[in-house]
This record gives sequence, structure tokens and C-alpha cells, in this order.
Amino acid sequence: MVLTGSGVGITGQEDAESTGLATTINGHAGDHGGPSSGKRPDKCQQQDNSQKINDLIKRLHLEEKLRAADVLQLTTHSLESQESCAEEDLIQTFLQKLLMMNYRARYIMLKNEQDFTQQNDNDTSEDESDVFNDMSSPNKVTSESDTVHQMDVQMAVFRSADSILKQLMVTKLSQCQYALPLLVPDPFTQEIEFPLWTFRQINKSWKMNDANNEINQIQPVWKAETPMVFFFRFGSMSLSKSQLMNNLINERHNTFFHRNCPGSNKARLLMDGVVEIAWYCPSGKDTDKFTQCIAFCNLHGDAGDHEKQLQILTEMASVNVVILPRLDRNDKDAMKIQNLYKDKKPLICLFTEDESTATKTKKGKYKIGMKDRNQSDVCKELRRAINDCLSESSSNFRLEDVSKYSGIRVDEEHDNDCRTGKEVAQKMMSLLEKKKLTEIKESFLPCQGKLWHHWCEKNKELHRFRNETETEICRKHCEMKKIRHEQYKCNISEFMKFFIEEMNSKHANKKIHFLKLLRILLDEYTSADLSTLQHKYKNTWTTVLNLKENNDRLEQHLGINLRNERAKLERISKELQAATFGLEHILREIGQIYESCKSVNKNKEGLPCDFSSLPSLAAEMMISGFPLELMDGDAAHVPVVWVTAVLHELIKKLGDPRVFVLSVLGIQSSGKSTMLNAMFGLQFAVSAGRCTRGAFMQLVRVSDEMKEQLKFDYILVVDTEGIHALELSGRSTRHHDNELATFVVGLGNMTLINIFGENPAEMQDILQIVVQAFMRMKKVRLNPCCMFVHQNVSDITAGEKNMEGRRRLQESLDEMTKLAAKEEVYDAECFNDCPNAVSGEGLDGWSSGNRDHVLLGPKSDELQRCSDSMVTGSFNVKSEEEPRAERDARAHLLRFRTTVMKMNSGVEWKCLQPVLGLSGLPGTPCAGSGSRGFLTGRSLDDCRHEEREEREELGRRSTVCL
Repeated sequence: MVLTGSGVGITGQEDAESTGLATTINGHAGDHGGPSSGKRPDKCQQQDNSQKINDLIKRLHLEEKLRAADVLQLTTHSLESQESCAEEDLIQTFLQKLLMMNYRARYIMLKNEQDFTQQNDNDTSEDESDVFNDMSSPNKVTSESDTVHQMDVQMAVFRSADSILKQLMVTKLSQCQYALPLLVPDPFTQEIEFPLWTFRQINKSWKMNDANNEINQIQPVWKAETPMVFFFRFGSMSLSKSQLMNNLINERHNTFFHRNCPGSNKARLLMDGVVEIAWYCPSGKDTDKFTQCIAFCNLHGDAGDHEKQLQILTEMASVNVVILPRLDRNDKDAMKIQNLYKDKKPLICLFTEDESTATKTKKGKYKIGMKDRNQSDVCKELRRAINDCLSESSSNFRLEDVSKYSGIRVDEEHDNDCRTGKEVAQKMMSLLEKKKLTEIKESFLPCQGKLWHHWCEKNKELHRFRNETETEICRKHCEMKKIRHEQYKCNISEFMKFFIEEMNSKHANKKIHFLKLLRILLDEYTSADLSTLQHKYKNTWTTVLNLKENNDRLEQHLGINLRNERAKLERISKELQAATFGLEHILREIGQIYESCKSVNKNKEGLPCDFSSLPSLAAEMMISGFPLELMDGDAAHVPVVWVTAVLHELIKKLGDPRVFVLSVLGIQSSGKSTMLNAMFGLQFAVSAGRCTRGAFMQLVRVSDEMKEQLKFDYILVVDTEGIHALELSGRSTRHHDNELATFVVGLGNMTLINIFGENPAEMQDILQIVVQAFMRMKKVRLNPCCMFVHQNVSDITAGEKNMEGRRRLQESLDEMTKLAAKEEVYDAECFNDCPNAVSGEGLDGWSSGNRDHVLLGPKSDELQRCSDSMVTGSFNVKSEEEPRAERDARAHLLRFRTTVMKMNSGVEWKCLQPVLGLSGLPGTPCAGSGSRGFLTGRSLDDCRHEEREEREELGRRSTVCL
């Protein structure tokens, strides 16, 4: 059998056990320093290594545990972008780059006092100099053991981090397309840990083509069943196994760190015995290297010294790939290789001292020589051999099954908080068994259904500017109060009781693990049904399109079918909305329970605690780093009573802090959440389509040394759903987008207007709303400003080439300003006249990238100021599915974040002071001046005074009604 391709053949010899690999076993005696030259470490060497590791930990200042709360804050160091740093700053620099999803996080150079070693202090004259003496004399070069290996930095942080930071760290490593630690031996006790908890948040998506059908899959990696290819080596060799794996998967990105990467040296201490894993996810294109999702595992170090890792991975692998110089029957590892060769599992042997091309020695057994050969040809042969083995093998690898092996430590079982949190989350999920997904929210979360949506509509009508009589206003108030009473009468489900009881627990770490695992399990619970509904939606939509194409020719015959299919499409759309069930819906229900109890001022029957303590639970979640829903995306309404109560609790717990509110506005799928995640190391949900619904807020703490410089204590980051959502259509889209734009601009100290690409044409109708919102803000004494951010700009010279487009945008903004000024009775002739629309300073040092994500180097004038009123910039947001080495544009987000913070330092900041009794959401462009936000820059006394005035006004209205 001969497999040919690109001029290189794989020769198969089904019945040639005495030749090929067998010949290699018999033919070489290890006279060139094969695997037999390697020695297992003795006790003295182990003690020496332990001492070196202790010294490394002290050098990196990792004697104490690293906490996620200490890392996720704005510090002086986090506002500096440096390619090199001092040794004492290695940990902070690495974490900062990693949280910003900078793919160069592992390439940090140390600052040295001198670049070159001086051999002689006194220079000799030209006549006395001798090249032979100067070049051959020994020099005083600093030993490589004095420098820190970059992977030692990563593994030292991993070992010193708490479980929350570990999970965040591994999630960010995955987003940077790095390999992830799968089995981690303790460097002192050699106990092997399987960090299953760290994989829980990671999902992978891929496409496959099967019999002309395109199969899309999105699965969490801990439960995905895929083939697995295991790479390991025996002995030492000059070629890099990790670099070979990178060339096999993606030659443009170093998924596995190897000896030729910047920052690598021989003084590696913490990587021997570590097993890393990465997934290849195909895109369904002809250029895919593999047609199915495959896990690749890499054992670092000599496999003969790490027998437990070798045993587990060779048993679980679909294909084993061993790299070694040559085989010798007298070698200490010869028996292991012989057993692998006799086993039915496919085996590929790569020989670094063999020049032969790929040969199939028997079924599922291959040998490939690597000596003096082109690495590209070797990779092609290896890739074809792997595909051939996988076509004959049916075994799959499941990450969670690693925990079934004895002799390894599973973090979820040994961490008490993680174990108890998991048990509670699983117990809560058991309450949902045998329940239809589309009916769960209606039965378990009754307060946020039709009653809440009806109340929201009444509240919006009440706060929109209309010539209504006092009687009509009082009638609406009575209707709203009746709806609240019906909400109050709704029974609390066992599911909600269980959740509230657990949230009242005093163990903070247990609650964090419980919430994280509950969110993960809810996503897993809904994913299968959502995938089925999305498939039904796609098929129905395809049918509708086909009927519309034929409707002109057979209108009477197909008209009824078209209407039926459209009705079916609407039903599926509603089912999709009903089937969406996550942690935010549980918290939304708690908010509605609180508001209904507050309206009647008494506790709800069956509620396991007093309703007045519910806002405190949400406030504790925000302080712990969880986002809180600010605007209900389904009802397009802000539950002001609930949010106000939560903010009051935050004031009590944090001491009335100064808060800078940063919001974002942009079209759907333009990378808003991804941008915020990269700027602040957050974990807002990101995906294609209408991923974020409504608005979510999350607190970012400012360190003590930065508070004086920035003049605020916290950043409240507000992530919003995209405008022009495809799920909405027609008039409802414009109405919804207008409300959202007004709300977002009025909420923040600064609003990032996110524009995807160079042309803001899709945003122009919304920009008019933004302009009008700016004018309204002065009436309610709010002073927001905005910044325009361009993503995925096509050229490094885009700043010069798009001057005409920016000039036209400026003219459009000026024209919109004039129209808005007439409606608002405001004196403004151009956009610069809008209050506080001036950004302050320009941005420098950004890089730009093109649409297929090829990023170019930084250039000081790439971000140019379009006018005094807006700043335009360009940066690239890289998709998770397509990693590339040019991804370092992530690092330039740091400069953007620094500029955003510095531009606004010294301004009178809004304090976290809620104003009670205001409307849930600013209205449409024709809304009256009564529509206001609830975060103001006024003192608490002013807020309370306004509260009393509004309550007195409501009292007068009620008297008139009576």
C-alpha cells in the first residue's frame, strides 16, 4: 500500500514484521548516545532540584498564595506596557499580558544591566589585537541557570494561585490558543494533580463536513469526546518535540512552548513530567489539516522518568507518537516500546537518527525518519499517518475520564470548597430533572414572565411624554400595583428556595465555587436542547427561503405553505427564547421577588429569609467579581427598585466609593464584550450573534496607589447587547435601539462607541440618538463623554486613507446635531457644541490589523484625532478559533485602557448614589425630560431630597385619584 502526496510516499508492509521497525530494533546498539545515556535523578539530585525550586519561588516572590481578587484590579503596573521587565516584576507582567489575552504573554525579556559581557576592561591598540587570542579566550558569561525559564514563570504562578485564579488563568491560556496543563506533578512530593476544575469554563467549537452535510459543534472540553494523539520521547535529542507539534497543528503559532522560543533556556525546573493538552478544531474548509476535532497531548521530559503519566496517556490515546534517536534492545526503555508495538493501539515512531521516509511496518504501526530531512515534509508524512490511524481507530478521549485513574489527585475532590460547592450545585440541578426546558422558566421563575413584561410596558407608558390626565396616570399606577400584587402571590419554587438558602451561607469561597459550577451545569443542561432548536430553526428558515424564491411563480399554491412555515419559525424563535436559562435568570427572579415584596412591604410566604436581605446577596456577588444584570434584555427594562437596593448595599459594604462608569455601544457582534474582557481581564460572555442580552455591570477595583492619581475607587464596567440585532426586525428594532442608545450614553461617565471596520454607516442612525442623548444629559445634570473606537481596520495607513470617511462622519454628526438641537431646543451648531462630548486627548501607539487578522506593527500616528469631539482608533480582536502569531495587537489594548483612564482623571466623578423612584429606562427620542438615569454626581443629601419630592408628588397624584 502506498500513500503519496507532495512527492513523499508512505510505503506499507503489512506482513513485514521482520523488517521496518523490527529491523530498527535489531539493527542498532545505541553507540551514538541513545536513550541509554539518560539517567534517572538520584536523591542528591532531587534535593538539589528542590533547593533550586525554593530559590525560584523566593526570587519570584511567590511565598504567599496568589488570589484572584488581588490580580483583577487596576494597578500602576497594569497601566504600563513593557516587552521587558525586572525579575521582581515577572509575575505581574505575565499575569497582566495573559488577562489581556496577549499571545506574547510568555515572551517577556528581563532587563539586564549590560547587553554584552566585557571580556577585558582595557582595550588594546589595533597593532596588538589578535583575533585568535580574543575569540578563543574564555569569557565570564553569566550562566543560563541564573535566568528564569518562561514556562517556570507560568507553572510557578499556576502552583501558587488559588482555585479561582487557576481557572481564570487556564481559561485565558485557552483563549490565547496555548496548551493547557493536564497532569501536573508536585516538584517536591511527585504527587500528580489533575486540575479538572480549571477546564470547566472552556468551550470549543468546530465544523465538519459529513456526506455533504455541515456539522457544527460547540462543546465544553471536559465532556467532549474526541480522538487524542499522545506525543512523548525517550532520552534526550537535538530536535524539539513541542516545535514539531506546533508545525503539525499550526506553524504560525507556538501552541506548545519549545526550546527555540524567546525566554527558553536549559535551566527548566517545573516542566519535567507536566502533560499539556491542546485541541485542533477544524473549520470545515479544504485547508484544514485534520477533518475532525483532535486533542493533542504532550509529555515534557523523558517519558522513562515519568511512568505514571506514560501509563495513563498511552492507555487513553487513540494514537501514540514516540520520538527517540534509535532503538536498542539493551536500552532501559526497550521493553516499554516493545509492549507499545505489540499492542493493538496505533503507534508512530519518529527516529531522529534515521533518514528514511514514512513506512508502514504493519497495521497501525509506522516509522518516520527525521535526520537531515525537511521538517515540512516530515510533518506532512506524520499528518497523513495520523489521519490513516484515526480512520482505523474508533477510540475516543474524554477529559473527565482522567479522574478515574488511581494514583492521581483530582483538584475538585481535594479542594474542600470546590467539592462542597460542586455537590450543592449538582443537588440543585437534580431539581430540574425530567422537566421540559421550554417550560422551566414558567414553572420555576414565575415572577419574571408575562406579569413582569406587562408591568414594564405600563411603566414605560407612564414615563413617556404624553398629554395624559391625572386620572389616566393614577389608573396606570393602580394597574401596576395590581400586577405587583399578582407577582407577590406567585409561589416560590423549591429551586429558588434552595438557591437563596445557599447564597445565605457564610462561606464565601464555597459560594463562589457553587455559583461558577451552577452556571457551568446550567449551560450544559440547556446546550443540547438549544442546539436541537437552532437546527430546527435553520431548517425551517431554509424552507422559508426556498418557498419565497418560488412564490412568484406558484403564488397561490405556495402562499399557504409559506405562511405556515413563517408561523412555525416564529414559534421556534419563542421556544429558543424560553429555553435560554442561566444564572442571570435566577438573579432576575430574585430581583422580582424583592420588588413585589417591596411594593406590599411584607415578606413573601415560603421565602427562606427576609426580603430586605436579598439585595445584600447580589452586592456580595458583585464584590466577588460576578456581573449583575442591569437591564433585562427580554423586557428591555431596568428593574430600578432592585438595582437601587443593590447599589445601596454596595455603598454600605464598600463605604460610599467614587465610581467611574464605563459603558459600550455598538452593533451586534462587533466585539464589545471581547474588548472589555481584554481591557480589564473580565469574563463577559462572548460569541457570534446576540450573545449579551440587556446590560450587565461588573466592578473593577482600583488599587490604593492608583486611587489618588485617578480620583476614583472602582470602575463600573457596563457591557450591553448589540444594536441592529438580527433577532429583532422592523419597527421594533429601531424602537429598541433608540432606547438602548439613550440609556447607555446617559449611564456612563464615558461611552465607547464601538465601530466594526472603517465605515460607520450602519451606526449613523444610532449616532443621531447619541447626539440627542448628550443634549438631554445636561438637563439632568449628567456629564458623559464618548470615544469612537474602530475595530478591524484594513490597513496600517488607515489613519491617512480614511480621512475622507472621517470627515464625512464629522459632517454627518454636525448635521445630526442641528436636527437634534431643534427638537431639544438647544443651542448647538456642530457636534463639538454638545456638552462634554470632547474626549480630551488623542491616542498614540496603536496598531491596526486587517479583516483576516494579519496585524501590523505599532505606529505612533495610527490613531489620529478626527476632531475635538471624538477619537478614532483601530485595533484587532482575534477570534478564538483562528490563532495567529500576529495577535500581539492585544497588547495595544493596554495603551487604550491607559488613555481612557488618564483622559478622565481629575474630573468630578459620579459617586455610587442611587436615586429612587425614577423610570426604568429612558424613552425613545421623543421622551420627555423626566426620563433619567440613576447614577448621578450629586451628594446623598440631594438624592434623598429629590426622593422626598418625588414621593410627595406621587402622594398628591394618589389624592387626586381618590
